[in-house]
Amino acid sequence: MRKLFESIGEFITRIVDWFYFPFLQFIPREIFRYAATGGANTLFDLLLYFIFYQYVLDMQVVEFGFVAISAHIAAFLMVFPITFATGFLLAKYVTFTTSELKGRIQLFRYLVTVAGSIFLNYVFLKFFVEYCKLYAPVSKFITTLLVVVYSYVAQRYFSFRTAGMQLATRSNS
Repeated sequence: MRKLFESIGEFITRIVDWFYFPFLQFIPREIFRYAATGGANTLFDLLLYFIFYQYVLDMQVVEFGFVAISAHIAAFLMVFPITFATGFLLAKYVTFTTSELKGRIQLFRYLVTVAGSIFLNYVFLKFFVEYCKLYAPVSKFITTLLVVVYSYVAQRYFSFRTAGMQLATRSNS
């Protein structure tokens, strides 16, 4: 399975890098790859969120008997496992390929950083939908923009940290 993911990652990397040339002098290749793959995964997340919110849940509260979950939060919870998996695979096999950490360590650290993203998503969605009274998909878009910076920094310097970064960090301390 790993070989398949590596092959798909190399294919996606070639496609992303083909578009990199005009940005060569402005941003590093890794940040471009993160923007491209993260942007694609974010668009996928937004599309799935809209479909689940609008059509699967029909914008209705989800009742479990002992708890009720608003449609905007339920849609987020339904979409999360899908885009968590695609995001991790894109980060591991396209963006942060130089990380020497074992895959299970990367996955655990990715889960920790994503937990922070979930918390921020939850807080911002609640705030924008319930207090600002914005339409849920618009709130999700704004929330996503706010969480992107946190996500890159956490993934780059924690989830997929490389040996070179560890040494540089220690020598700067």
